[in-house]
Amino acid sequence: METRSPAQAYALVAGAILVVLGILGFFYNASFGSGEGTARDAVLGVLDVNGWHNLLHIASGVIGLALVGSYPASRGYAFGMGAIYLVIALFGFAAGNGGEIVNLIPVNTGDNVVHMAIGFAGVAAGFATPASQAPSTV
Repeated sequence: METRSPAQAYALVAGAILVVLGILGFFYNASFGSGEGTARDAVLGVLDVNGWHNLLHIASGVIGLALVGSYPASRGYAFGMGAIYLVIALFGFAAGNGGEIVNLIPVNTGDNVVHMAIGFAGVAAGFATPASQAPSTV
């Protein structure tokens, strides 16, 4: 039985978590409004979401789940999504607790910490996965 690389494990776990969070978020807020003071609700009282935020979580999660089976693609996903989520966290911290990113995506400190964790985990999984897959011994 072949084991998953760290990047494949990241794509599976992060992808599943993001899809679940995105779907769960729609039960809290499905508004697609924009502008200053964008409508938001806090999932489990912690993570601010709206329809746009939920869609982004679902989309980034589905991409990860789609790439789990490919060694090189999952490594690219880990690096790419890790970097993207780190940038999102920086924008979120700059927007401040209760702010919005590009007047669409509501964020708070909880969101920013989660985005930063997803980002660091992705970059770490990418670095922990060698550029080329070890030859099979089967």
